[in-house]
Amino acid sequence: MTRQPIFFIITALMFFTCSTETNKTEQEQKPNTVFEVKIDDEIQSMINEISPESLEAIIEKLVSFGTRHSLSETQSDTFGIGAARRWVKDQFEEYAKESNGRMIAELDPYIVEPSNRIPYPVEMKNAMATLKGTDPNDDRVFVISGHLDSRVSDVMDSASISPGANDDASGVAIVMELAKIMAKRAFPSTIIFVAVQGEEQGLFGSTHLANSLKEDSVNVVAMLNNDIVGNSLSSETNIKNDSVVRVFSESIPSLETEREGRIRQYTGRENDSPARLLARYAKEFGEAYNPNFSVKLIYRNDRYLRGGDHTPFVKNGYSAIRFCEINEHFERQHQDLREEDGVQYGDLEEFLDYGYMARIASVNLAALANLALAPYKPQDVGLKTSLSNFTTLIWNHPSKGVKPKSYEVLVRDTDEPMWSKKIMVQDTFATLDFSKDNYLFSVRSVDSKGHASLPVFPVPVR
Repeated sequence: MTRQPIFFIITALMFFTCSTETNKTEQEQKPNTVFEVKIDDEIQSMINEISPESLEAIIEKLVSFGTRHSLSETQSDTFGIGAARRWVKDQFEEYAKESNGRMIAELDPYIVEPSNRIPYPVEMKNAMATLKGTDPNDDRVFVISGHLDSRVSDVMDSASISPGANDDASGVAIVMELAKIMAKRAFPSTIIFVAVQGEEQGLFGSTHLANSLKEDSVNVVAMLNNDIVGNSLSSETNIKNDSVVRVFSESIPSLETEREGRIRQYTGRENDSPARLLARYAKEFGEAYNPNFSVKLIYRNDRYLRGGDHTPFVKNGYSAIRFCEINEHFERQHQDLREEDGVQYGDLEEFLDYGYMARIASVNLAALANLALAPYKPQDVGLKTSLSNFTTLIWNHPSKGVKPKSYEVLVRDTDEPMWSKKIMVQDTFATLDFSKDNYLFSVRSVDSKGHASLPVFPVPVR
């Protein structure tokens, strides 16, 4: 006897909402031949404010603290991690003056107990700026981060000069530049800009932040992590590429339930995890606002056997991705400052490509601003399981926020990395002449200016 999978369920309310599609053949939608993104002039204006010179000035200041090792000096005003995190917080306070009271800067402290790379209990602090949303009923939060700490060859060496210009002053500089620009604008949802500490010792700052947000039941919709985003020249191969950035995203969600695992196996959504949907979004909107720049999707949570500050977020069930330069230069990463056989080792600011870094910042801003301005995503998105060469998708309006102007059904072949077809829908259902067996689908909310929510992958329903 064949047992029906338990996930083929649909509530009576959803069935009633969507049953009106029967016999409405005039509602059947065909895809646009061109997949376009509507450009918002205000977002483009923000992108135009990103300055390579400003990014360079931020990194020059961060490098001036000598070392930002998490176990380094905390009392000095000019040397060590303490001075660096206070300076970042002070800069956030300067940016906040342009926010009409909506941005709050703080140092968020936490105690790290002794472990493999922590020899004694130590207080670490994340430098944060929270830009409150203008809609008091909008509980969505978006996070963008870089890590403040640096290191040399010995991860326990807290005294040697450790510039950390690329790893990861470059990521912090992008976070700070976006905080300065976006503080002057209004968004209905909340954005957290954060320079976390303790990444090199074990992702402690991002773990503290992700766990705290989870414990407080904060609705974190997306997290963008920038780590090693300032170099455009590879070691060994000596290839220069300043037109591509990598985005890493996990496949099977870390917190996938048994039921979700069964749905994934039945529907073939291995490449449509929440992180992968966010990565595609970053590529779609990042490239639309930067037409001569490419976002390369890497189907790994991070580089081979390595990790970053987005990982504690995905482990807490949040959609999180990592931006990283396309070609790393390992003579300048986790290295003591020295010269050997005419080769300069060490993470020095003179090796950075600030124009390249500005373009990566532009990709971040395009994705973050569109997400923060978009309506809530559609609810209860389902795909009907009847045997048919047509595909019927059904969903409900968001229960919060402004009602979307319309919805977009996104379609792609199963072997395509990106959505290739877009169908605009005014109702809460769509019947398409695409077989569910041959294509993948998702649905997202859109407002009148083209700001789109993250897509929602449908579950099977009857």
